[in-house]
Amino acid sequence: MNALAATNRNFRHAARLLGLDSKIEKSLLIPFREIKVECTIPKDDGTLVSYVGFRVQHDNARGPMKGGIRYHPEVDPDEVNALAQLMTWKTAVANIPYGGAKGGIGCNPKDLSNSELERLTRVFTQKIHDLIGIHTDVPAPDMGTNAQTMAWILDEYSKFHGHSPAIVTGKPIDLGGSLGRDAATGRGVVYATEALLAEHGKSIRDLTFVIQGFGNVGSWAAKLIHERGGRIIAVSDITGAVRNPEGIDITDLLSHKESTGSLKGFHGGEAMDSNELLVHDCDVLIPCALGGVLNRENAADVRAKFIIEAANHPTDPEADEILSKKGVIILPDIYANAGGVTVSYFEWVQNIQGFMWDEDKVNEELRRYMTRAFQNVKNMCKLHDCSLRMGAFTLGVNRVARATLLRGWEA
Repeated sequence: MNALAATNRNFRHAARLLGLDSKIEKSLLIPFREIKVECTIPKDDGTLVSYVGFRVQHDNARGPMKGGIRYHPEVDPDEVNALAQLMTWKTAVANIPYGGAKGGIGCNPKDLSNSELERLTRVFTQKIHDLIGIHTDVPAPDMGTNAQTMAWILDEYSKFHGHSPAIVTGKPIDLGGSLGRDAATGRGVVYATEALLAEHGKSIRDLTFVIQGFGNVGSWAAKLIHERGGRIIAVSDITGAVRNPEGIDITDLLSHKESTGSLKGFHGGEAMDSNELLVHDCDVLIPCALGGVLNRENAADVRAKFIIEAANHPTDPEADEILSKKGVIILPDIYANAGGVTVSYFEWVQNIQGFMWDEDKVNEELRRYMTRAFQNVKNMCKLHDCSLRMGAFTLGVNRVARATLLRGWEA
């Protein structure tokens, strides 16, 4: 099941639990605006190449739309639609005053030079600059993009609209980025994990962890779990996988990855098949990579007791059902990985106020938002006698539906 079908299915289930009117249910599903643009740039050798860029603005009932921009070969309208919708529910679950959006360009950033990436980003910004804005739609980094990408968007947008640091989040610190933003998604995952484990009388230092994905989110989550005494016994990324039943020294692994660009050849553990990582015996599994990695083919073999969804849509609905029947507790993506957008909100607030926070304040506020959101999700679980995923979906959908009706939506 693709990401859009799975997201729509979860939304409809939540709408039924909430007893939403069919008309508002349909209204909440349909995106506010879908944008598709052609981005033609000269390559370094002088030849011209064209890429297709997308921006889906899903909902703005609760505030400006918010969501990342990804550069990836598999970017397509369905994926962007699904991720934009998930952002609408995620910002509502975190209770930050945003709606949802998502964007992307169908390209492989590894095939482009830095100057080609800059030209592509600037052309994309030129095509959408009049449809985004500080109080309209605020992009952020995602897969294949980073702080430098946001700096180019900020610069290009400012040529049309004047100095506008709040137009993007996840910027370099020197251009108004927030301290703590780089670690925010991974740190939020750890705060969410602590909240869930406390509910079950457990703590990070008592458990074993397996982490799929060792990019920004996975490496920060691993580092922070390691610091808290959690035993990380297996890690993987696109370069390979490594395991050590005694626990991997994450500081050493980070140094090895930085110096070699790969997990291969790490001496603090043994190589393993990346495909076996998701079914490795552990207490807590944290998928931090692509969507759909847990599916009906492998769900029955998963041996983790808890799954923390640091990636977007890592668990297909079929896998969800299999895992739930096995008693596996899944902390859903629209709550678990909300730390990034929460600190993006803090960055936006700082830019608008022109007053920057220190990192301790950012992290403390993030902990407060993640802990409060978990309690709100649990309250919805009790109210509707449902899973954590449906607790999060009913929380998010209900908040957006209420905001829509309060604004005077005509049934």
